[in-house]
Amino acid sequence: MKKLFQTAFCAALAASMLAGCGSSEEETTAAAAAETAAEGEEAAASGEETAELKEIDKLMVSFVPSREPEEIVTATEPLKQLLKDEMKNQGYDVGEVEISVGTSYEAVGEALTAGTTDVGLIPGGTYVLYQDGADVILTATRDGLSIDSDDPKVWNDNKPTEASTDQVTYYRALMIAGPSEKGQELGAKVNAGEELTWDDLNSANWAVMNSSSSAGYIYPTIWLQDNYGKSITDLAHAVQSDSYGSSFARLASGQIDILCVYADGRRDYVDQWTSEFGRSASIWDETNVIGVTPGIYNDTVSVRSDMDEDLKEAIADAFINIAQTEEGKQVIAIYSHQGYQKAKSEDYENEKKAQDIIKEMQAAN
Repeated sequence: MKKLFQTAFCAALAASMLAGCGSSEEETTAAAAAETAAEGEEAAASGEETAELKEIDKLMVSFVPSREPEEIVTATEPLKQLLKDEMKNQGYDVGEVEISVGTSYEAVGEALTAGTTDVGLIPGGTYVLYQDGADVILTATRDGLSIDSDDPKVWNDNKPTEASTDQVTYYRALMIAGPSEKGQELGAKVNAGEELTWDDLNSANWAVMNSSSSAGYIYPTIWLQDNYGKSITDLAHAVQSDSYGSSFARLASGQIDILCVYADGRRDYVDQWTSEFGRSASIWDETNVIGVTPGIYNDTVSVRSDMDEDLKEAIADAFINIAQTEEGKQVIAIYSHQGYQKAKSEDYENEKKAQDIIKEMQAAN
């Protein structure tokens, strides 16, 4: 009986020891399996992240020939890698970025419409002409001015106009009255808070730029149409200048009473007003704003209209981010762009009016 008890005890002890060994091995095996599974999940997650990148073989970007084509191609060469890197951050793996310069502004618009380019850096006017085949996604920004009002008296009460570091997507054109008797009369009327009449304007001598100039002709025409139902061609006394410099010289000499110019024009000619144009007092003392045009929107980044909406958004975000880097700023400086803001078609309604004016003038000729 004692021997049987000893045998049973040994058997139980052996079973217990075997069970203990088995439990340890199972725990080790389970831990190893868990570690392997974790590694597998991490690898899978990494693989999913890579798989989520949408692949694009080629992204074609076209520039308008506002500068020498070779100069543009050289200056924008870094954009290729910058765009590839940033597009990857936006979820797209771009195999190649191809940059080209159109033979004309219209050629880039036509390329967007035909789908032979994906992205076009084009002026607002070009976008409007080809909006059936192109969608605007961004507007370029530039340094603003200390004044941005559609009320001419505000400009006069707060002169001189100063530069501002605030980024804006548009600029304005101004109708500026000079030191002639008529010019001073019109300026005084505006500063007294009185509305100018058509007779006031039509009795003055004007200097305008050629009919393709946004600030010197087209947008002043929009201002006249909006406020008086008239056009520059309806003015009894309007002469065309070959440059803004000659317009300011005529204003200083009293040959004209009003000129049409971009909003910071006086800042550019403040020194010449006294040094070359023969005036003794400051340009700020002798001139007044009598009219302010609607905003003239800056250049666009536009894309072909059949592009996937997610890709449009990714390209827009990529350009915005690139413009915030030092290398990116150097690239876009070729067009005097300083940054980009999201844009919509409605921003360019006045540009559509401008194009209608151009078409009417072309039809009249």
